[in-house]
Amino acid sequence: MISVENLTKQYGQFTAVDNVSFTAATGRVTGFLGPNGAGKSTTMRIMVGLTRPSTGQVTVTGRDYRELVNPGLEVGVLLDASAQHAGRTGREILAIAAQTMGLPKSRVTETLARVGLTADEAERRVRNYSLGMRQRLGIATALIGDPRVLILDEPANGLDPAGIRWMRDLLRGFADQGGTVLLSSHLLHEIEVIADDIVVIGQGRIVAQGSKAELLAAAGTLVRTADPAQQDHLDRALHEASVVTTPIDGGLRADADPELVGETAHRAGVVLRELRAADGAGLEEMFLELTAETAREGAAA
Repeated sequence: MISVENLTKQYGQFTAVDNVSFTAATGRVTGFLGPNGAGKSTTMRIMVGLTRPSTGQVTVTGRDYRELVNPGLEVGVLLDASAQHAGRTGREILAIAAQTMGLPKSRVTETLARVGLTADEAERRVRNYSLGMRQRLGIATALIGDPRVLILDEPANGLDPAGIRWMRDLLRGFADQGGTVLLSSHLLHEIEVIADDIVVIGQGRIVAQGSKAELLAAAGTLVRTADPAQQDHLDRALHEASVVTTPIDGGLRADADPELVGETAHRAGVVLRELRAADGAGLEEMFLELTAETAREGAAA
């Protein structure tokens, strides 16, 4: 388990992380989302001892990361897949990691196979790796110590669709076997597919957190009319019923449950083509709504 308690990090007058608290639970995948500059990377660097907090604390499996005697055996970390020695081979990088952790050499070959790097690829210099291959090598380095916690920043970056599916299955299996996964990604669909819990940060502050089901259920109702010309009529009827609506993907998202929206449409004589809970509208809409005022562009404005 990862526990973040009242975490703040200031750089002079700038507050990068502002009183952040959340938990990444055992046996679950927690998606950590936010716009660029929201404080995700700073928070994750504090988790693994690379940055000291101004106030607050983070514990991983009940302890400060810096207190772990052999951290790679307990926490697997991938913060920057490009931060690898370009002149070494993939096998050499894993061999050094294994030696540092006191692991047998056999673990290197096992882990290379686990992340789908072939024997030929393992002997290449990292400078000749694609971004996707570097990601696989970074994930291998995080996994080689057989930790129970994974902290991963953009692990799908550079992976092709098959690679993304592989990573999704790997992390889902890791959590299902009792591991803890904290995953930051800009690929919102992948977070939506794999995450059990979601934490959203904006301008250094938590703007939403909870289970994926809870957060998406709060998104309201998605409704589309059979005749597009009737959408304005439905919109007016919903407003008269004190229901707030937002245009979305050829339809409306209504801040009400499907039953109320359906009844309103029926009274207004509007034939519907689609009526469902807006969780199907996806994490992207929820994310954009929650971070509208804290996104980099919005903040600049």
